[in-house]
Amino acid sequence: MEIARNQGHTIALKMFGEYYVKQDAASLAPERVSQREFGIGDFERKIKFRHAEFRTSLELKEYLVRQTPAFVSCSTAYYKNPSFRPMENKGWLGAELIFDIDATDMHLDCQKVHGTSWVCDNCFVSVRHEAIKLIEEFLMPDFGFSKNEISVNFSGNRGYHIRVNKDSILGLSPNSRKEISAYITGSGISFDDFFMVEEIGQGKRIKRLAGPKPTEPGWRGKIARSVIKDLNAGPEHLVSMGMDARTARNMYKKRSLMEMGINNGNWDLVYVKDKAQFWSDVIKSHAIVQSDKIDENVTNDTGHMIRLANTIHGSTGLLSKRISLQELSSFEPMSEAVVLTDAPIKVKANTKNVLHMKGEAFGPYSNVEAELPGYASMYLFLKGFAEVIA
Repeated sequence: MEIARNQGHTIALKMFGEYYVKQDAASLAPERVSQREFGIGDFERKIKFRHAEFRTSLELKEYLVRQTPAFVSCSTAYYKNPSFRPMENKGWLGAELIFDIDATDMHLDCQKVHGTSWVCDNCFVSVRHEAIKLIEEFLMPDFGFSKNEISVNFSGNRGYHIRVNKDSILGLSPNSRKEISAYITGSGISFDDFFMVEEIGQGKRIKRLAGPKPTEPGWRGKIARSVIKDLNAGPEHLVSMGMDARTARNMYKKRSLMEMGINNGNWDLVYVKDKAQFWSDVIKSHAIVQSDKIDENVTNDTGHMIRLANTIHGSTGLLSKRISLQELSSFEPMSEAVVLTDAPIKVKANTKNVLHMKGEAFGPYSNVEAELPGYASMYLFLKGFAEVIA
């Protein structure tokens, strides 16, 4: 078993090296490459050693070709002396603002079927949606970042890395970054942030629940727009949010009236029993739905290391591919991030899942031998669903 595993890893690294030989050095290097710290990993540890430094993009490429590691990470921070240790001796110059969105953190229903080690089409679609939402509903409108200040790369496995590189944010402290994370994840959102009971009429005996309008900025507008969207999604969707079936049917039946009220800030056009508690529960459910599934530790850490864009991920054989914001909306990782050879490799595969790559379907397999294209064999092998056969 161990011999076969080592042989599989040898084949994988040979294929990785063949890819790096063909690449332009500039495409492999991050901005300000000489000020970055690099981490190098093998198939056992994604970062086996760090504090590596490359003075030029060509020096980085030569290392990738010569040593061909399973994993390459680089710092989101810039340093005067990236190879110095301990960390305080590096001379921190600033760090990009980075967000790591991973399907594993989204707790999708499909994962109850195939587990978190497998990534299905629904996983990819869902995590792509979250990445787009982070950019289009938070980073650009709420924080004012422009398209040319935001870059994206597929992680090479289950998600996306979104980076903001702007001079004014490079010096942000961990606490400032934590505040950004808290805003994006909706931490501390409460009913009182969105609603107030107004007394109307001459004697002010009538009370009305005043709430956010869709046109408002920030979370208030997000909540209002999302509730309207959910009202139109059908009673089953409303039930899935926690509403009882009777209320859901009534809401859906009178959705036009409710939408008109929300557009005007009046959330009382349809009777709701215990409305304060009811809408408080709805707000909480939307905070979960609306909140982007970001790894806050990655965002808050000013010395974090993350997968180097345009290098191969050692757990999949897929490219951690840099893509444009325009490409993100239609990006298909299992086709567009496939860079390994088509040359067939024989494996003994064991998975109940169907692998979709480059428009083809492979599997399911029940401990059977199969000769598959190299990229598919390596994906199954590196994921732990196959053994390479000599």
